[in-house]
Amino acid sequence: MWVITVHSKENTKMFEFNTEREAREVFKYIQGSKVLTKIVYFNDSPIQMKDVDKDTFM
Repeated sequence: MWVITVHSKENTKMFEFNTEREAREVFKYIQGSKVLTKIVYFNDSPIQMKDVDKDTFM
């Protein structure tokens, strides 16, 4: 999952996308302060703790 977070003086909005391609297509048209984030769940099968720097979480 990919999320675009848009910050403004009045509020913060978040938009979810299933693919990076979808998110990047929309991202280039959004104006203002924005962040594109990939959401990673540790219970997803391709991701294993051995692939993660354990010092980051300690």
